[in-house]
Amino acid sequence: MNVKGMNILVTGGASGMGRAFVLNLAKDGANVAFCDVNEAGIADTQAAAAEFGTTVVGFKANVADEAEVTALVKSAADALGSLNGLINNAGIFRDGLIVKVDRETGAVIKFPLSKWNDVVAVDLTGPFLLTREFAAQVIERKPGPSVVVNISSVARHGNRGQGNYSAAKAGLVADTRVWSLELAPFGIRTGAIAPGFVDTPILQGMKPEAFEAMIKPVPLRRVGKPEEIYAGVRFIIECDYFTGRCIDIDGGLTV
Repeated sequence: MNVKGMNILVTGGASGMGRAFVLNLAKDGANVAFCDVNEAGIADTQAAAAEFGTTVVGFKANVADEAEVTALVKSAADALGSLNGLINNAGIFRDGLIVKVDRETGAVIKFPLSKWNDVVAVDLTGPFLLTREFAAQVIERKPGPSVVVNISSVARHGNRGQGNYSAAKAGLVADTRVWSLELAPFGIRTGAIAPGFVDTPILQGMKPEAFEAMIKPVPLRRVGKPEEIYAGVRFIIECDYFTGRCIDIDGGLTV
């Protein structure tokens, strides 16, 4: 497959890596539909992509909501004619230890179920819903060979204080394998990228000392660039013999 001329849906496309994916895909000749919950970010990303001359259209949608996902995929497919690419990028953090002890009172503080559910809903259930609806429209509209790219994380190996996030991102890699087996008969490949620390607005707001401590375990001693993660995404899209695997792009980091 060649990125140029593809019709691709990107989730979480209004900021960070998602925005980089939208803009680079458009620059490389793809037509792109994307979603986010940030309306101002949607408008800004869509405007930034105008210079590339391809169709780029943004939608407001919550990927954890089944009805919104179903409507999103239909609207995106209608806007572009069909979809033959999906990048499951949307994700959130709600970090915290499963239990901790208050230093002053000695009280045991438990991690809230709501924060567990919020992360699993967006980071794991969301990709399930998107992939299900995407696969259904591929079968119905027959756009030809298609591909799903799931954005996991180096935290898939397990990271202290991120039990919910780690579980969701590990589950997403497992589902990448499952979906590669289930969707291959329909001409749909699946792959995953597990980024390490990437230069996004979240990291840019860190204090210098915290930033230095964060990158100390990274052998390359720096964070990745969104464009470097996109290079992995493009590889999965364009390598027709790649499916069911996860590529770690993390500067050699092990968490």
